[in-house]
Amino acid sequence: VPPIAKVVLKGKLSPGVVGKDVIIALCGLFNKDEVLNHAVEFVGDAIANLPVSARMTIANMTTEWGALAGVFPFDEITVDYLRSRVPELTSPNRPGRRGSKSRSGYTNADIDAWWKNRSELSADPDAQYAIELELDLATVVPHVSGPNEVKTMVSLPEMERKRVPIQKAYLLSCVNARFEDLHDAAEVIRTRGGRVADGVEFYLAPASAEVQARSESNGDWQTLLGAGAIALPPGCGACIGLGRGLVQKGETAISATNRNFKGRMGDRDAYVYLASPAVVAASALAGFICAPKNFAERPAGTATRRPEKKPKPAESVQIMEGSPSSVRGRILFIDKDNLNTDGIYASKHTYRDDMTPEQMAAVTFENYDPNFNTLYQKGDVVVGGLNFGSGSSREQAATALKYKGIPCVIAGSFSETYKRNAFNNGFVVFECPQLVTHLRATLKDPAPTTVGPEITIDYAKSILSVDGKSFSFPQLSPAAQELIVAGGAENLVASRLRANAQ
Repeated sequence: VPPIAKVVLKGKLSPGVVGKDVIIALCGLFNKDEVLNHAVEFVGDAIANLPVSARMTIANMTTEWGALAGVFPFDEITVDYLRSRVPELTSPNRPGRRGSKSRSGYTNADIDAWWKNRSELSADPDAQYAIELELDLATVVPHVSGPNEVKTMVSLPEMERKRVPIQKAYLLSCVNARFEDLHDAAEVIRTRGGRVADGVEFYLAPASAEVQARSESNGDWQTLLGAGAIALPPGCGACIGLGRGLVQKGETAISATNRNFKGRMGDRDAYVYLASPAVVAASALAGFICAPKNFAERPAGTATRRPEKKPKPAESVQIMEGSPSSVRGRILFIDKDNLNTDGIYASKHTYRDDMTPEQMAAVTFENYDPNFNTLYQKGDVVVGGLNFGSGSSREQAATALKYKGIPCVIAGSFSETYKRNAFNNGFVVFECPQLVTHLRATLKDPAPTTVGPEITIDYAKSILSVDGKSFSFPQLSPAAQELIVAGGAENLVASRLRANAQ
């Protein structure tokens, strides 16, 4: 069970401020790993005024914030939304085939039962939290994230003063291509009038065919196309660097997607900002990043509360036969916090199943630093910053490093998803924030990848040594060692099945 972060949302959003602005603000205001690898529980009086569409957007992007899950209360607003979906889910004409035990649909009777037992879905009154954060929604104004960083935010008033021109605009993806999102964008076009600015390509893809049909039924889809938007089929598309409309070298884009990592939506030498659907539409019409209406800047109302933690002393551990007892090698320091899996292993390679291990190893970190593979020597130990391996859960971001011959990755902290993928594929990763602090203080002329001193790692004592200094790190548990020895979870399960069959 992950640690739980309590996020208190209070106040009421100003007109024109939406769920995307809330999660961009949370990512930007609390960008020091406050919720890294936590499950986030949203509470507070503001939630009663947040529609389900806003909650979906906020919960969706808790992943980019660093969390493992984002949960809103099961309340009357949720119940009303669920009931609105019953006719579609119970329709005999619903497309697709489902088995008798499928839970892809539900009935009003199911909702009644859930509501009756709703106390089982609520936190205990005396629940303890790893951290408590607070945001006053009345102080939130529209922001953008970026460029190329989710946790870097800039207010729309400041962006408008900069008058940043764009060449691409995107209204698509799982986070912001629902009916309400398309409607918000269409309303901007109806209010402002005009067409997509010269030199701008505005790409539009609904979250589903059902969403497109609803949008067509009330005229929103036609309004968007009439203004010059380019329709794409439902799906991820440019958000994962596939299909038409990828951002090109030197271009700047504004996008309603959930990730703007360097190189994810096209060329790594492009600039991508994230924003709400209304901001994307307004920017597409204007030709530069702007809000659909004027907003005054205001200081954000935030608070943070966390209990004190006592450091745990280093402990010795028994090393299993076949598990490495020690490692010695040169450090390659990647001085980058929140390095995402797109930077480690680019999305353009992720969906290719014809690449050999050698080919995968050859493209590691190319989206982050093309010079990495020139600097690398076999046996180098990679050291990263905080929240290493954030973003998409792609196992190649771990296996490619293993294929390259990297014995382990050390970081100030990891995305728990990346850590899980690493050990499940027999690859060692562990946290040592003190080492990262030391390297940042001592290495001169840092580059995206910097050759560092030699490091010695003693897994039995959970101690590493560098520059005559020693730092402790969490012990390599028996379960982790078992995965390393087996070469990953698949091999481990297969060996157990063979043993049970004998």
